[in-house]
Amino acid sequence: MSGAQWNSGPVDETAMGAIASRLAPAAHAGGIIYLEGDLGAGKTSFARALLNAMGAGERIKSPTYSLVESYRIGGLEAHHLDLYRIADAGELEWLGLGDLWTQDALVLVEWPERGGGALPRADLVLQIRHAGDRREIAARAHSERGEGLLAVLAGRPTVA
Repeated sequence: MSGAQWNSGPVDETAMGAIASRLAPAAHAGGIIYLEGDLGAGKTSFARALLNAMGAGERIKSPTYSLVESYRIGGLEAHHLDLYRIADAGELEWLGLGDLWTQDALVLVEWPERGGGALPRADLVLQIRHAGDRREIAARAHSERGEGLLAVLAGRPTVA
């Protein structure tokens, strides 16, 4: 892959939600999206906005304590993981997460670095950073699917 990148520049919470909404139609095709960033950077807020824009239609809970929250959105299985409380990547084996990594599922992973080598490679990595009282989102594609998601974020037409 080309390692293509995109950067939002500084955005407020409303604009961050708009970015998630822009990504939502393409996310219906599934994929693995890592959400990286410091504590309080907005990873969960972005995931909630994305799932809401996709039509999750129910209360979108933070998976901080449950580790995973799953949603059925039309024919799509969407899973939101928060690995903050994982002390060792070996703990993931006991959670049975391998069943989540299907070709047509959407999997959002907060704190993916805590999963070590136990996680599959991301299609798209979103790095959410503090930028004063705003946030900045940088995206990197790591697969063909990720390139398509990145194109949507950048407002470029995608090839069918």
